[in-house]
Amino acid sequence: MARYAKQLDLPTDAQTAFAWHERPGAFERLAPPWQRISIAERTGSIQSGDRLVMRLRLGPFARRWVAVHEDYEAGRQFVDRQEHGPFAAWRHVHRFSDEHRLSDEHRLSDEHSAGRLEDVVDYRLPLGALGSLAAGRVTTRQLDRLFSFRHRRLVHDLERHQMTNQVLRVAITGSSGLIGSALSAFLTTGGHEVVRVPRGSPAALEGLDAVVHLAGEPIGKRWTDARRQEIARSRDEGTRALATALASLERPPGVFISASAVGIYGSREDEILTEDSAHGTGFLAEVCERWEVATAPAADAGIRVANLRFGVVLEAVLPRMLTPFRLGLGGRIGSGRQWFSWIALDDLVSAVHFAVLDERLRGPVNVTSPEPVSNAAFTKVLGKVLRRPTVFPLPAAAVSALFGEMGKSTLLASQRVLPQRLHAAGFEFGYPRLEDALRHVLGLTDTT
Repeated sequence: MARYAKQLDLPTDAQTAFAWHERPGAFERLAPPWQRISIAERTGSIQSGDRLVMRLRLGPFARRWVAVHEDYEAGRQFVDRQEHGPFAAWRHVHRFSDEHRLSDEHRLSDEHSAGRLEDVVDYRLPLGALGSLAAGRVTTRQLDRLFSFRHRRLVHDLERHQMTNQVLRVAITGSSGLIGSALSAFLTTGGHEVVRVPRGSPAALEGLDAVVHLAGEPIGKRWTDARRQEIARSRDEGTRALATALASLERPPGVFISASAVGIYGSREDEILTEDSAHGTGFLAEVCERWEVATAPAADAGIRVANLRFGVVLEAVLPRMLTPFRLGLGGRIGSGRQWFSWIALDDLVSAVHFAVLDERLRGPVNVTSPEPVSNAAFTKVLGKVLRRPTVFPLPAAAVSALFGEMGKSTLLASQRVLPQRLHAAGFEFGYPRLEDALRHVLGLTDTT
């Protein structure tokens, strides 16, 4: 049996970190973006006898992984053992202890003792000695890539959850999408209750602390007339119906967080854009403006409304870009001079959580990295992280031919957006720099 072990100094006591792992959403938070893995079946949580059945995509193939939990010790340890899966054997021990303190630069305060997490994996590769010879070093590197990501995200979540001791009851529309899924898992691991609101069904809204509205027709496909109408209708009518429903409640929520987008600014070349900037022109700008206006019934009823103008989420666009870039076929789009306002998903989720808690945030709030980059700079950094050349540009004419108005409005538009109101409220980004964010999302360090 081979052994892999990695330790983590926690920003909280061990009991808090253990409780995080026991709650719904922990597996989803710990699954890295580059792994195509989903839950097929789950029984219980992490106590002895509980089971988790996963489906792991390996290229065009799917592999079933059945994990059985054992040797559970409340607050101290749990174990998952592979019953069926890609390894000849796998046993992962999660150990938690409170036997040390963090170094001064990582300590939250003198009053907070810090715990330690130790992950120990004993495993055996298929094909015995031949499998170890062929894939032993690769497996070690991939395990280090995986656990480095898991530890970064765990620290991120634990630190963010220290912002409040209040247990919140939060309703989320669009909870099955990329942002909604991540936000739901983030909140439940923090001990909050999430109420998932299906599309077109604003029920069970009484007694909520917050409502986060993320539902809307995706924009990333070629725009036909019918699709344009659905994109606009889903945001305008859906948001207005929800805002009106919240306004009519006997016990309305304290805050209504409604998604918007930086598309509201239109294409503005090199102009620096803040929440005080004028709205732009074009289809997306018009859709976003109507989207935000549709929240008025809630604001008129005295509910605090924050319209979060999301930038481009890295985890949403990278899957489409990675194949050509990994093949060395990537390059700038159009002139490459257009500004690209991006955000890492972990920072976006943290910003939503922050907006729920901070009563100073109302009206438009830009949710983008404080360091937007040009498309050419983005291309260069992605090539550096992937260690690939980026010499094959995609001309603007090709973008128009392939994607029509959608391509011109998203890939060629220039929006240099700054998160002025988040910054003024004291929000701290975990990944303000593009290279750091890409390395985190892709699990690639300088030596990987």
